[in-house]
Amino acid sequence: MTLIIIFMCALAQASAASGVKVETTTAPGQSSSNEATNAAKDPADWRKFEGLLSHQVQLTLSERFVKAGEAYFNSDATQIVFQAIEYDAQGNPESEYYSMYVAQLRDEGQGQSFEPDQRRYRLKNIRRISPIGSANTCGWFHPTDPNKLIFASTITAPAKQETPGYQRGSRNYRWSFPPEMRVVEVDLSAQEINADSLKTLVGDGKAYAAECSTSLDGRTLLYTTLESGDGDLYAMDLPTKKITRLTAFAGYDGGGFFSPDGKKIIWRADRNADNLLQIFVADVVFDSTGAVVGIGEPIAVTNDGAVNWAPYVSPNGKVIVYASSRVGHDNYELLAVPVPADHAAPLGQPRRVTHAGGADLLPAISHDGKLLMWTSQRGAGRSSQLWLAQMSQNDLLSGELVPPVVQPTATPASTAPITASPTHSTTTPLVQPK
Repeated sequence: MTLIIIFMCALAQASAASGVKVETTTAPGQSSSNEATNAAKDPADWRKFEGLLSHQVQLTLSERFVKAGEAYFNSDATQIVFQAIEYDAQGNPESEYYSMYVAQLRDEGQGQSFEPDQRRYRLKNIRRISPIGSANTCGWFHPTDPNKLIFASTITAPAKQETPGYQRGSRNYRWSFPPEMRVVEVDLSAQEINADSLKTLVGDGKAYAAECSTSLDGRTLLYTTLESGDGDLYAMDLPTKKITRLTAFAGYDGGGFFSPDGKKIIWRADRNADNLLQIFVADVVFDSTGAVVGIGEPIAVTNDGAVNWAPYVSPNGKVIVYASSRVGHDNYELLAVPVPADHAAPLGQPRRVTHAGGADLLPAISHDGKLLMWTSQRGAGRSSQLWLAQMSQNDLLSGELVPPVVQPTATPASTAPITASPTHSTTTPLVQPK
């Protein structure tokens, strides 16, 4: 974000972010000339330092988009879904909220040799799929039906609301949770898409519901809602529409994804209520029909004095890539850490993936493990835009180690497992939050 870090799909979904939309702005009394500061902190050549990546290329351009971010691949990496704010014909932001877009990802260099700074991948046929003026976030391709797309939307413009926040260092973090936000499904084969095209899967407009993804078989919808009064993870068995509450711990739980084999979920949580998000993983509990009915005891993946969020599991299920302030709250970077085998495993030592000035956030990996896509401010003007690079998932843990930060004074809160019956409803949580 232009020094507006929008934690899409992980912290707040305000102006339409994705599970969390956090905006960081310069604190009162601080200089607003962040561009010069960032430029001074940039490595002389970030391509040189980013040895795990190659052919880094900017996918969305600031000539068209005020900002863009939180993108995910379809099953064969020929399409992406992302959220963005576009300029109108007069050069003004078309909306104050993110719209949802799909686009073809065109590989124009198959069988050819490309220099590191040459553009091999381009976006083609960019199409808006959300109503103008609505707030949108967390797009996700259905894994088995290429014409289905799931995302969170307010469908119409959300009501204005006060946004809570906190200050860390020189940054003010702000976020909001529009109660109108709900999880919807759209048919991409439709010639024209409007508000009537959006089919609501979860949400009634009274409590925020977003940060959505599905299991690889398409059976289970994973999402976060404030229906319980605290942000918690829920699972919907799509064939039966039965809903199971997965977390009921103190602090916000959101931004969840299934592991590729569907046996684990990974998410981020504010377990210590100190605004330092940490990442957790847990085994999924199934009933005899294969429906998700709960999770096992969560395992901490991170526990440090940094903000760690937007985790994404590599296709081989061995590595978690995530955004972190471990190298500094003024410059979020992508880090990689091994998926813990069990509770006895020590905390993994994170390895650095990105090295550019400006925030690097919201990673996603193609299903073949060869492409990394993320949101970055490394381009001209420092606006948040989509970037893509070639990589190998097998190399993610070979980057440089990132030194630890000061440990938080609080220890993680108790995280006893929750198992729900198949008929468990969101209206009757097994354990009250907090």
